[in-house]
Order: sequence, then C-alpha cells, then structure tokens
Amino acid sequence: MQLKFMSIMVADQEHALQFYTSVLGFRKMADLPMGTFRWLTVTSPDGIAGLELVLEPVNFEPARFYQKALFEAGIPALALITRDIRAEIAPLRSKGVIFRGEPKEMGPITSVLFEDTCGNLINLVQPAA
Repeated sequence: MQLKFMSIMVADQEHALQFYTSVLGFRKMADLPMGTFRWLTVTSPDGIAGLELVLEPVNFEPARFYQKALFEAGIPALALITRDIRAEIAPLRSKGVIFRGEPKEMGPITSVLFEDTCGNLINLVQPAA
C-alpha cells in the first residue's frame, strides 16, 4: 500500500490554493470540478514524490467544528519538515505568515506553529542533525 493523499480542511479553496502555492511554494497538481466544489490538490516540491495534499472544502458542520476546535486548542492540522527552520521563517513572515512564537528546541526537533490563513495551524519542524 502507498500513502497518496492527505487532506486539510479549508474554508475557501481558491484562497487556500493561493496560500499553499504563492506563499509556501507548493505546486498545483489536480483541479477538477466536483459539483459546487473542486478536487484540488497541491504537492511540495521538496516532499515525497507522488504525495498530494487535498485542499478539502469544509462544507460539513461537524468538520467546521473540529477544525475550529483544533485551531483554538493550538493543535496543528499537519506538520511540514524543513532542513533550516530559521531560514524559512523570514521569507514567510515577509509574505504575511503569522507565527505563534519563535522556534523552540524540543528534544530531537526544533518546532514553531504558524497559521495557514485557512483556519489551520501548521507545525514547521526541523529534525535535529
């Protein structure tokens, strides 16, 4: 078996596409109409080949509640790995990304949370060398 798709809930698919491509540098992979929504996926240029992140519309009330609860509790929806966390932060801040504090060393990782402007927290993680 192979992991192919991971989903993240977003309130506005077009806004999410702009954030994940223009701000984070992901590439659009699929954009297919699905009724009033789209099957919309992006991929990380530095990520696992073939793995796509689905920008899933939050059109189901329990999903909206769950997304909001995670955000308010400070729980990330996903983690992104980087080789140099400090080098990633300045360019992202210059693009308006809101970080929740500064990177903290936490045993074998250094980590900081940021907001994706779509209702989610993302954990930016640098494994120890």
